[in-house]
Amino acid sequence: MTKNETAHRFEMDVDGQIAIIVYEETHFKMTLLHTEVPPALEGKGAATAIIEKTLEYIEKNHYRLVPLCPMVVAYIKRHPEWKMILDESVRDNY
Repeated sequence: MTKNETAHRFEMDVDGQIAIIVYEETHFKMTLLHTEVPPALEGKGAATAIIEKTLEYIEKNHYRLVPLCPMVVAYIKRHPEWKMILDESVRDNY
């Protein structure tokens, strides 16, 4: 996975297809806006993989997470161990 700072998105190549998560970044706060997976990768775990890698990046780089993307929100609700990286402004929603 790579962080494309110019396009404001995380990108992951899966079998020649690119899955993305669009983000906004301010003062060590990462807002995840949209996850997109090409139709050829749907149902193959690509969205889960890029979400996991993005959350690992956020944790490793000491960002606080504001998840606005419904896929990321659903992932965190299924994996509450990631609540620890949530920004305090949204933590009560989980």
